[in-house]
Amino acid sequence: MTMTRGDGAGKRRAGWRPDRLRQRREAHGLTLEEAAQRLRETAERAGLKGIEAADPRTLRQHERGEAYPGPHHRRAYCLLYRATEPDLGLRTALPGEGTTLRITPVDDRPDDAHPGAHVPAVERALLRMIAPAVDEAAGRPDLRQRVIDAWKRRHTGGDPHRPVLLLVGGYAGSGKTELARFLVRLTGWPLLDKDPLTRPLAERLLTALGGDPDDRHTELYREHVRPAEYDCLMGSALANARCGISTVLCAPFTAEMTDPAWMRRLSDRANAMGVDVLPLWVRCDEESMREHIGSRGAARDAWKLAGWDAYAATLDTDLRPAVPHLLVDNRLGRAVTLADRVRQVLGGTYA
Repeated sequence: MTMTRGDGAGKRRAGWRPDRLRQRREAHGLTLEEAAQRLRETAERAGLKGIEAADPRTLRQHERGEAYPGPHHRRAYCLLYRATEPDLGLRTALPGEGTTLRITPVDDRPDDAHPGAHVPAVERALLRMIAPAVDEAAGRPDLRQRVIDAWKRRHTGGDPHRPVLLLVGGYAGSGKTELARFLVRLTGWPLLDKDPLTRPLAERLLTALGGDPDDRHTELYREHVRPAEYDCLMGSALANARCGISTVLCAPFTAEMTDPAWMRRLSDRANAMGVDVLPLWVRCDEESMREHIGSRGAARDAWKLAGWDAYAATLDTDLRPAVPHLLVDNRLGRAVTLADRVRQVLGGTYA
């Protein structure tokens, strides 16, 4: 069986083989009760929300194909069984993805091992996760090496690079926030996330203008509020740049990264401060974005879910920045799952 019905809605999931979850559980010698408890514990350690009530009945439904696991359940399964989603029969592997999630032969090294022992795990994960979307001969700084150097610096001291403004962009639900946080935890660079940074401003401004505080799609928002949000975000980032502080910025950047003039102005201002600008785009598929948006339950997303077909018509999954950039392929949650595994491997040396 390579395809079956999912989540009670009659949808078909390519490559879903529920029997593999049961086989993996039995290979670990776990009963349904034991697996449910371990799954909850794994999710709690990883900070995954929404599966606190996972019980044997839930796992039985997953293993029998009566319900397709949600995104946080899938991530927890991957961490519990130390496997990829294709390994567990949750989906078909993407081209070139493979299935085995062995990052390094020392995956199971105790958490208190010397930090240097984990460098290969980080290096291999970043090589698999981030790929240049343009010719490397363009002379762009290598983000992967910068992340490695920053992580090493936190334990050994010294940074050979100029500060950087790392712009992590992508559509809502693409996984950009999880990936931005992953890079922040590795590097120690501060995170500026547009949503929590500007939400109070946006909500009060929309209310003052007679609009809905959760509006993120009307002309009122696009013309009068969105520009103010990005002004706040970039103002904060440039304040860090003036202090020589590398910073990770997380926002859709759908209009900004695709505007060569906007990117050129930002690069010129940053360069004058001795700071590099690195755009990173998170690629994702429509179904995964819809699933992630639905699972987070944010009021500002209600309009997307209520009129998904109309919203989806505005998405261009082939959209890319108009300037040299790096690319993270998070279709079907591929990159986020890999980041979860690296966090598990690094354990106490991660932060």
